[in-house]
Amino acid sequence: MDPALRSETISNEFKENREKETWRRTILLSFQSLGIVYGRLSTAPLYVFGSILPDDLKSDKEIHELYSFIFWTLTLISLLKYAFIVLSADDDGEGGTFPLYSLLCRHAKMGLLPNDRSASEIIQHDRGSPRIKVPSTTRKCIEKYKTGHYFLLFLALFGCCMIISDGVLTPSVSVLSATSTFGRSMIKLSHRLISSQKIREHLDEVLTRLPVPMACAILVCLFTLQHYGTQKISFVFAPIVIIWLTFISGIGLYNIAQNHEILYAISPTYMLRFLKKVDIISWKALGSIILCTAGSEVMFANLGHFSKRSLKVTFVCLIYPALIVCYAGQAAFISRYLGTKDANVNLSESIPNKNLHHAFAVLSVFASAVGSQATITASFSIVNQCQALGCFPRVKVVHTSDKIRGQVYVPDVNWLFMTLSIGITVGFRDIAPIGKATGLAIISGMLVTTCLMSLVIALSWEKSVFIAACFMLFFGSLEATYLSSCLLNFPRGAWFITVLLLLFLTTMVSWYYGTVKKYQFDVENKVSVEWLTDLSPGLGISRVPGIGFIYTDISSGIPAFFSHFITNLPAFHQVLIFVSFKSLPVPYISEDQRYLIGRVGPKEYKIYRCVVLHGYRDHTRDSDDFEDHIISSIGEFIAREERDYESLSSPERMMVLGRSMGDGNALIPLTADSSDNSHPTLTQRSHSDDPAELSFAAIRRKRVRFMLPKNSPEMSVSVRKELQELVDARESGTAYFLGQSHLSLRRGSNLLKKLLIMVYVFLDKNAREPPVALNIPHAALLEVGTVYTI
Repeated sequence: MDPALRSETISNEFKENREKETWRRTILLSFQSLGIVYGRLSTAPLYVFGSILPDDLKSDKEIHELYSFIFWTLTLISLLKYAFIVLSADDDGEGGTFPLYSLLCRHAKMGLLPNDRSASEIIQHDRGSPRIKVPSTTRKCIEKYKTGHYFLLFLALFGCCMIISDGVLTPSVSVLSATSTFGRSMIKLSHRLISSQKIREHLDEVLTRLPVPMACAILVCLFTLQHYGTQKISFVFAPIVIIWLTFISGIGLYNIAQNHEILYAISPTYMLRFLKKVDIISWKALGSIILCTAGSEVMFANLGHFSKRSLKVTFVCLIYPALIVCYAGQAAFISRYLGTKDANVNLSESIPNKNLHHAFAVLSVFASAVGSQATITASFSIVNQCQALGCFPRVKVVHTSDKIRGQVYVPDVNWLFMTLSIGITVGFRDIAPIGKATGLAIISGMLVTTCLMSLVIALSWEKSVFIAACFMLFFGSLEATYLSSCLLNFPRGAWFITVLLLLFLTTMVSWYYGTVKKYQFDVENKVSVEWLTDLSPGLGISRVPGIGFIYTDISSGIPAFFSHFITNLPAFHQVLIFVSFKSLPVPYISEDQRYLIGRVGPKEYKIYRCVVLHGYRDHTRDSDDFEDHIISSIGEFIAREERDYESLSSPERMMVLGRSMGDGNALIPLTADSSDNSHPTLTQRSHSDDPAELSFAAIRRKRVRFMLPKNSPEMSVSVRKELQELVDARESGTAYFLGQSHLSLRRGSNLLKKLLIMVYVFLDKNAREPPVALNIPHAALLEVGTVYTI
């Protein structure tokens, strides 16, 4: 899609809200982001050192060297890369892997979303002059080779799968680490209060088993809360994060004061010392150190829920300094007592006052639940984006905020995550292997972002290839170092990430493959408009009163399923409207540019086409008033067609229109109250004996009626006549045609193709119905089955 069109298709309301963002709003969003975005980063100290086996730590100097890695990793990756660079690569306020991919699709001809050539011509109708991009070797190279297009799409899907996998693993490792701390605290308390050895041993056995069932109960509560939405959850969770950060930073300051030598570890020379004498065991410890950045990737993915400025202010002013102090204090404590009986790598052990252990245990349980929220919310955003762009099965998406359009809740995914998280918790029962898998997911997602970001710098930001290469080499080499460490932990639990990757990647690739193949079949088997208009008299086709909505994926020609229907039942409605949805790689489409309306064939046939444009954050298929907006837009098209004839684009004379109901230029909507008997009846039946008419009879209770404006010299007689015919057809009833596909494989198909189609068929049968069909009355819905031979 052309970048000039992108800049005009952002919602006007959304732009105004962002432009008028005040510091008061920034502070409010910053407060909310604490409970949603930064809980993950804030609770990472629970398991960064905790996922390292104590036997792997050899000396206090090694602790200082590991802290040096933590300090510079947080500084370079979380602060420099994400807070200052990657957050600036937002796609009109949206962040994550797919928004980066959509930026590349718009700035280089590499998009692989289902779209035929004629649809592209229609969408490129832009009335402004596109800004000419300066040709570059990088852009030409990417556009030339098709394998590069598929590789980048696979890379985007791979990155999305890693974020989603992180959304499954993080609740498990966070909550289990907190409940383990709680269990140890209860054991210590029982030893202090109970003198009987036999009772203490029995309680120890019970409390040792407590963390897993307790973690499962907390996970159930956490995922049950998700339907309340980001805004409500954030106000509950944010105070917990503030108390948690105050607590751990205070502990950190105390331990730094006891062992201030840890401050010297800020010097990068400590990392060089580590690298000079490194061995396999020490190198594996870096796989746990990368967990300190856990939450940086989801900070970018959650950008649509908040604003760029609020996320940056919160991280720089609060999260980053608090974490640096916390990790320094924990490292100071471990190095101080390493080799003694008080040596312990858990954060709870670094608390100086033992009476605070129990308070810390309770607080860590609440904080761990909050820490899981970031990845869950980010996963909802990723799933919503993938579904809108045809890379994820149809699931229900609930928009939980009218003010911030990126805040979504996906019930189906929520319960799937809950099941998987509980299964992981029960299956592993230990944070060490789960932490290894989490670390591999985090660093893999970061590498994908680095690769895509380097291309965005070169293509979207139009910086030199040298700058993009420097970004890639610097951050890529740093993250590749951690990746090698995580891969060494593959047998120790990191292998599980491959299970989740295969699950989610197979789902996404299969759905994308099946969707593309179906679309290609529709394009190849569509019939021309002349077949319907010129040959229809010879086929004996009759016209019946009413409006027929034909929903199709193609934006030109007649879909195969409708031609199949006409051949077997030669009749169609007085007015036909071909409706197709086109997902564009942009977050939002403004309401005044929502529809492309055109005419199919000569005027006397009264056949129209409506292409509904939507971005990956829009929710346009709600059918409560969807039909009314289409009728209103077609009326506007009829009224403007004659005077704006030259501005119509060529493929099927398409015109850009929006939700213009109520402006009175063409059709005036009249809202009808279902309880008001003063209005004429709004439901009609066909009383004809003609079997063709009987087959189309549909009962439809319309909420809105239309009438023509008063006589105006600006409206010609022919236009007024056509508008009246449209109103009359609406009053006669409405029917809806949907194609029902049945996929079959050609003989001799290879095993991979069979697997992808089998998975797609399974997902299609178990996925949600197409959103446009959800609220259509069954009496008015007609599904036409078609066999697709793939």
